[in-house]
Amino acid sequence: MPKFGEDLNNVTVPVGREAIFVCNVEGLATYKVAWLRVDTQTILTIHSHVITKNHRIAVTHSDHRIWFLHIREVREADRGWYMCQINTDPMKSQQGYLQVVVPPDILDYPTSTDMVVREGGNVSMQCAASGFPTPNITWRREGGSMISVSPELNVMAVNGPWLNVSKVNRSHMGAYLCIASNGIPPSVSKRIMLIIQFPPMIWIPNQLVGAQEGQSVTMECISEAYPKSIDYWTKDKTTIISNGTKYHTELLDNAYKTHMKLTIISVTFSDYGSYQCISKNSLGDTDGTIKLYAVPKPTTTTTTTTTTTTTTMTSTITSITTTMPSTTVLWWTTALPKKSSKYGGRAPINEVDWMQSSKKTGKHQDATVTNKRESTEDQQSSRTAAAAGDNNRQPALSKKRKNGSTHVHPGRGVTADWIIIMIIIITVQKIFLL
Repeated sequence: MPKFGEDLNNVTVPVGREAIFVCNVEGLATYKVAWLRVDTQTILTIHSHVITKNHRIAVTHSDHRIWFLHIREVREADRGWYMCQINTDPMKSQQGYLQVVVPPDILDYPTSTDMVVREGGNVSMQCAASGFPTPNITWRREGGSMISVSPELNVMAVNGPWLNVSKVNRSHMGAYLCIASNGIPPSVSKRIMLIIQFPPMIWIPNQLVGAQEGQSVTMECISEAYPKSIDYWTKDKTTIISNGTKYHTELLDNAYKTHMKLTIISVTFSDYGSYQCISKNSLGDTDGTIKLYAVPKPTTTTTTTTTTTTTTMTSTITSITTTMPSTTVLWWTTALPKKSSKYGGRAPINEVDWMQSSKKTGKHQDATVTNKRESTEDQQSSRTAAAAGDNNRQPALSKKRKNGSTHVHPGRGVTADWIIIMIIIITVQKIFLL
């Protein structure tokens, strides 16, 4: 009696490939082996003959011991239970399951297409995929940047068929990838473009640009706008600037940004002034102003260096100040006779000496013209008095000293001499002071 040598295994195969069931039978002898589709009760093959009209079904064997059922170009509809049967009485059979796996595929519907929304609005994008097992959906931004699902939350990826973004702004603009995977290669993705509309805005890196006459200068503006803006330059808000021998304009587009450049070739005096970069689209327009000012040309100065050798003579002036000492004039006379002559006159002055300061002590010494010391004063006084009486001179005013000498005070008789002496003294002092 025949029997099965091994169990019939389940088979898993990707759609489109070939599925093969293997049935191991021992001692078959004159008995027959048949293959059936269980769920539809369809006989596929009996022994070496294909019964079904399905051209994708085939049967082979190895020495009537190992029997193979071939299902080519497997379809999802082929998924189910299959039976290997021996026509004994009672019949012997065993079953195996054909699992048909399907790589993910993103459906055109209801998957979202490219979306356009005004800045500040909300966005919901959907991604639907087929496949077996059921695919998992993941959202990512193209380029790997973060997804800002809300002003407070940024994530690298969002799982699920829906991607919701609130309060969108221009930074959300770009491509989003809906990725479907179920473990059956390959994973697939769909690119959905999110377009944010907003009126133009302009940034100016340098609002003041200086240039010398004859130089070339470039001014720059950066414009952001969507829909795509119309960008151009004007001079003093009147003349539209176009490319030519004098001006060269350049526009570099990057997503919703436009880098505007204006180059003025060989600047002249008339080129100085205000330039406007203007950006317009269906949602609005804006402009920015750049002031071009003149930079003075550097002046070349020839410097002549003269080396002068100067001989400096240092003179030391020694100022010698001479201080005239105080001068005291003393007049001495002898005693006068009691009676003067009838003619009168000045008493004779014996000698007159100056008082000069001592160089060593700094003190004034009296250089006095005197007669002799106390022992001879009386004799001298007698002789003087006799002489005065003989000459009939008028006596001078005097004051008798205790020792018998007389201190003569200047009277009218000596006024002229006194004045002359004083004038000489004052003149000498002035000369030294000068």
